[in-house]
Amino acid sequence: MIESTLFPVKEVPVMYDIAGKDKSQPAGYKLIVREDNNKILSCMTNDYKVVTNKQIVDVATPILAKHKAVLKEAVSLADGQKTVWKWVIPDKKIKIAKNDELNPEIIIKNSYDGSLQVNILAGAFRLVCSNGLVIGVTIGKKSFKHNVNNINLDNIDEQIEKTIERTYNLADSFEMLSDTKLNENHIIKLIELFPTQMSEFLVQYLISKKLKTYWDLLNCATYISSHKMKRTYQSTHNLESTLFTNVSKWAKSASKNVVLN
Repeated sequence: MIESTLFPVKEVPVMYDIAGKDKSQPAGYKLIVREDNNKILSCMTNDYKVVTNKQIVDVATPILAKHKAVLKEAVSLADGQKTVWKWVIPDKKIKIAKNDELNPEIIIKNSYDGSLQVNILAGAFRLVCSNGLVIGVTIGKKSFKHNVNNINLDNIDEQIEKTIERTYNLADSFEMLSDTKLNENHIIKLIELFPTQMSEFLVQYLISKKLKTYWDLLNCATYISSHKMKRTYQSTHNLESTLFTNVSKWAKSASKNVVLN
């Protein structure tokens, strides 16, 4: 799974012809090209520093192995322009409510088209069905810009460690969701976040489940995103990254955080 994201890339200078002269001159740009299929991933300025997927994985893997993290998803989007990796730490448990636990997760993102910095995100995985499928809830992130003067791979290992430690202290955030009574108006707001083609699945879920808390609402959202939406679409990952933030915001505003009896 991870091997498919580690394709080699090369930088090809962009040149332009000088009028009236039989020679070319650098244009100050370069093409980022996949070496395995020669597809052009982007055209960037020379100030853009390429940080390869392999460089990131080589730094992250030994740190994550030390925490016994297990790779759960490795997806390249848009022919390889963007890549997302997700690891779960199964030996660590974060109790949310009775019979409901989370595992800390690490999500790392990279791009070759300038649309993403190198992102290291903290979160948690929740088991959503008996076949072992897990989904992620994103909590926070640290970014490294693809800039010749800014990128420092030596510092990424430190940030991965800090991000993992942060996930070990998430219980309060999730406890608030499970203790707050759901305002039905926020069900409508959740439906509005999803593309219209997901409406039927959302309605079916709402009919089959009795949502009482904002934890139930988050479960609904993550079930639809993980079971019904295409994992290879950038829009799926964009939506998924907003779910925890939105549901938490609604929970905080709901009846001044009324606690269930």
